[in-house]
Amino acid sequence: MGIAVFRAWPAKSVQHLGMIGSFLLCIFILDTITDVEIAFAVLYVGVILLAVRFLSKRGVRVLATICIFLTILSFCLTSSGIWGAGIWNCLISLSAIGIAAYLALKIVDAEAAIHESHAQLARIARITSLGELAASIAHEVNQPLAAIATTANACRRWLDAHPPNVDKARQSADRIVHDANRASEVVARVRRWAEGQPALKEKLDLNKSIYEALSLAQQEIVGRNISLHLHLENQLPPVFVDPVQIQQVIANLLLNAIEAMLEGPSYNRQLEVTSRSESGKVLVAVADTGVGIPGDALDRPFDAFWTTKEKGIGIGLSISRSIIEAHGGRIWAMPNVNTGAVFQFTLPIEEETTR
Repeated sequence: MGIAVFRAWPAKSVQHLGMIGSFLLCIFILDTITDVEIAFAVLYVGVILLAVRFLSKRGVRVLATICIFLTILSFCLTSSGIWGAGIWNCLISLSAIGIAAYLALKIVDAEAAIHESHAQLARIARITSLGELAASIAHEVNQPLAAIATTANACRRWLDAHPPNVDKARQSADRIVHDANRASEVVARVRRWAEGQPALKEKLDLNKSIYEALSLAQQEIVGRNISLHLHLENQLPPVFVDPVQIQQVIANLLLNAIEAMLEGPSYNRQLEVTSRSESGKVLVAVADTGVGIPGDALDRPFDAFWTTKEKGIGIGLSISRSIIEAHGGRIWAMPNVNTGAVFQFTLPIEEETTR
């Protein structure tokens, strides 16, 4: 059946079949009307090699069999020429057809192997994408979940007080609801980012995002004896961005800076956050006095799954770079003046932000 012979059955398959039949007929006629010592049958090799692009293995075998049959039939029907030379030419033609068919079958096998390899690579890519998406969601949701746990413990302490401080407990419950909603928003935004969908952008004051991210990390800053220095430009031009994604970037940079300083002495933990506008863009920088990054590895922290943390998964900065670049910005790292590192990013001040 045609479906078994052709690799697929598109509309052009009938044209391919007609083309093959025309070539076979022309070669058969020429081979029959000429002398037997003229090896027109060798041209069947070209037909086989031409047809291998769209024939299956079974199709190649069928075509080779037809070519061999036509060669023998043409030899029997030809009545002129030197029969001794004709026999040798016929044998040579049959051998060439057999060799061409063998090579064609090898080509079909090789192409099948290539297609299978591509299919396996596609499956691996899908699995890798799923793994990166899962790691992204786990990493980004970890921050609001940690805030929920911390606030829930504070709520219990307020309720366990004598007498219970209901107002403080209610405030804690409100923060838990806020953080739970933020976790849901993070999941939705990460999924949109992983699926390549456009970000949900709106006008945003980056200083506001910085203060919100600092409020999430406040207990870590206070509990780790970290000195915080803010250099935020007043009347910072707004940017047109996805506020949830940008806040996640800032929060990630802050938590990375805090963790980088935990290995050093507590008296030298300085966290500096800067914001300023410059030539059509807004810059945000987070500087720490932690272990720092070697000069030859300043780009490595943004590679997926590269991390220096014992329990890190190396996905946060990779996601941050993707988010910033998707907003038309740039993120990079550089050594701090004395010790530690500075992570900073810029976002363009687009026309929408001034309307």
